Amino acid sequence: MYSKELGINFFGSESNKKIQLNRIKILKKNIKNFKIFLIIAGTNTSQIPGISAAGIDAKSRKITALADAEFLLKGASKYHKYKLPLLNAGVSPALISYVCSKLINVYPVVVPLGIGIKPYFNHLAVEDMNSGPSNCLTTGKTMTQERVLNLYERGLAIGKSSKQPILISESVPGGTTTAQAVMEAFGLRVSNLVGSSLFKAPRELRRKVVQKGLSNANLKIDFDSFDVLVSVGDPFQAFSMGLLIGARLARQPVILSGGSQMLAVIVLALELLGLENKDEFIEDVFIATTGWLVKDNSLNDLLNLINGKYDVNLLGLASPLNFKASTYKELKDYELGHVKEGVGAGGISILAFLNGFKNKEIVSLCQQNLEIMKALGQISLEKDC
Repeated sequence: MYSKELGINFFGSESNKKIQLNRIKILKKNIKNFKIFLIIAGTNTSQIPGISAAGIDAKSRKITALADAEFLLKGASKYHKYKLPLLNAGVSPALISYVCSKLINVYPVVVPLGIGIKPYFNHLAVEDMNSGPSNCLTTGKTMTQERVLNLYERGLAIGKSSKQPILISESVPGGTTTAQAVMEAFGLRVSNLVGSSLFKAPRELRRKVVQKGLSNANLKIDFDSFDVLVSVGDPFQAFSMGLLIGARLARQPVILSGGSQMLAVIVLALELLGLENKDEFIEDVFIATTGWLVKDNSLNDLLNLINGKYDVNLLGLASPLNFKASTYKELKDYELGHVKEGVGAGGISILAFLNGFKNKEIVSLCQQNLEIMKALGQISLEKDC
């Protein structure tokens, strides 16, 4: 079996080896054909102290997504404009995604939403660049309905017109908190299951933030996915829900590369679609993540909770990538439970493994690029923040 041979672990839905092999075959057949979208989005939820590890402070978190996107496109470069933010531990997973995207020779498309700055690098503009970040979810009114519908419809149109499979990735500081809020709005009790880029997830802080947001939202009995997005969602979720549904209408496979943020998009799509055709919809949808994110089993439990509520068989795949042999602290930190996932690291590294690249090669390239970016000053020092 490919899965056993390559070390790719399956989680979530109970599946037999035949189903697993079929899923691997679909991915293997399309390795270099995937259109990779990196959706970078801003939400003022990220400005709550202690809510996110995507930058050492609130100021640095404002440019995290831009720095991730620049690195994914260009790698270590003396011409970089944005410094990857200093983290308390580890290094941005954009490093992993850059290395693996180069190995399989794919060129990601960056979609900036609510960043407040027009990126100088190539990107796909789907809304006015002056659209700022979504409001903090504690307000219970994160976005206008007009903005949510516009983002959804743009995503839907792009997905429906796609002639190739799609991989959706993200860089959204504070995004796990909005993901939790979305899932809790639909009655899923997930406060102990949603992961975090932090070594120790700020579960109590997030629980209070989400509770306040949902209380202020005062959702009525017959609310739908759009109402939830308007109340406690973020721009990434609105656009990605459309992109996912559109791509499946075009019968294209979709990899959702990440953890709880991708599962929130699945929940929004399933709620919008209702009960009809959900099995057909889910059939070629893959949740792909890193092995570090599934270590404590909470993502597996979260996936099974969604499978149970919506009576679907969503299957997750975990990348075999590990840094056990690395001597670099920033990479070893991943093995200790820091950072874990982001910028599509899980899904893009799985494609690299399926293309025949070995863990040793990927780790070596990550180390080389880490050395170069440090030499070029591409990671902030504390005094820069």
